[in-house]
Amino acid sequence: MSLENIQLPAIVLQDLFKNSLVELNTATPKTAAAGPAGISFLGNNQKQVTIVASRENALYLPDDELDFLMGILAACKLSMADVALVNMAKNNTLNYTGITEQLGAEKMILFGVDPLQLQLPLQFPHYQLQKFNEQVYLSAPALNIIAADKAEKGKLWNCLKQFFSLA
Repeated sequence: MSLENIQLPAIVLQDLFKNSLVELNTATPKTAAAGPAGISFLGNNQKQVTIVASRENALYLPDDELDFLMGILAACKLSMADVALVNMAKNNTLNYTGITEQLGAEKMILFGVDPLQLQLPLQFPHYQLQKFNEQVYLSAPALNIIAADKAEKGKLWNCLKQFFSLA
């Protein structure tokens, strides 16, 4: 008997592949990175914190910016399980009402995205917490700009301490 002709009983195959890569239940399609009505996001959104960036050249963020964001989240005692990272460049029809309805966002951080791009009816400067529609918004420059400038990092950190009520 050669290794090419091994036949396993069905029960052994079932045990080997009980956690398959393809879900066969097609009645309720579910993807890891798509929201209820098509907003593509990274993370599990457990704490209803939405992070919006805009990067044409990446699915969500370039690797270096994603690593920087992960460091920011860790400093805020959060992880990707707590947030939903949305790339505005990949979600063309994205607006604040859609994010609110589909992701249940209670807090929203905009990195390099102008509030008007999300059709917010207000304009506010970077690093100013803005309450609107029972949500809190924070606008900041793009992550690559913040990562390269120590002063910008300090401004962001001071604002994030208030945003997340950190000591």
